[in-house]
Amino acid sequence: MQRALGIVAVTLAATSCAHIAALDPDALWKIVGGQCVPQEEAMGRPGQCTLVNLSEHYAILKDISGVTQHLLIPTDRITGIESPAILTPNAPDYWVDGWNERKVVSDSLGEPLADNQFGLEINSKYRRTQQQLHIHMDCMRADVTQTLAAFRHAPPGTWQWDTLDGARYRIMRVTSLTQNDNPFRIVARDHPDAQAMATQTILVTGAGPSTAQDGWLVVNSGMDVDGGSGTAEGLLDHKCRLFEAH
Repeated sequence: MQRALGIVAVTLAATSCAHIAALDPDALWKIVGGQCVPQEEAMGRPGQCTLVNLSEHYAILKDISGVTQHLLIPTDRITGIESPAILTPNAPDYWVDGWNERKVVSDSLGEPLADNQFGLEINSKYRRTQQQLHIHMDCMRADVTQTLAAFRHAPPGTWQWDTLDGARYRIMRVTSLTQNDNPFRIVARDHPDAQAMATQTILVTGAGPSTAQDGWLVVNSGMDVDGGSGTAEGLLDHKCRLFEAH
């Protein structure tokens, strides 16, 4: 078993999240559930992960794709956005956790990021490569941040539509990422079953430079939307070229 996990670890080190599915769609779970969690429990060290938070049920893993990209991965077995487990009353607030751990991205970059320069994203079931829920954590594309600036003072809780990177998205400003403003719950209101949620993609970023003042933007599209998309990952910049534009 240890030898098999070692092979998975080498595979992850040699390929990105976008490519390891062809080798093993459970690779992320084998890394987190098979290595990071046991090592954290036994020795207080996260193993291959950047960190493991046992009490809050998540791990952070550096993705080999890009200098700054990390993944938030539950330490419980959850397949993805379509899982009913993410909507239960006691489900962990993975979006809050990802937001609170955003320093791993700025630390990798070596530059501080404004809140609207950082993003969290989850792909639909049909545009992901791994069968374990994972939220991408990385820099936002500068042009997308500029477009989304128009929603900085939008009324909270109201959807508005725009085109981003050639696809149609609806955008809602929220003042928190928990309880009724949990992005999973917001999108699930219009997609109440697993089959409908499976087609959705969600991105979260700051509505302005400071979420304390501006709140967040929940950016949502889906394969059920005319001109929509099952992935918002293209709105992130895995090369983090934000500072090259200035």
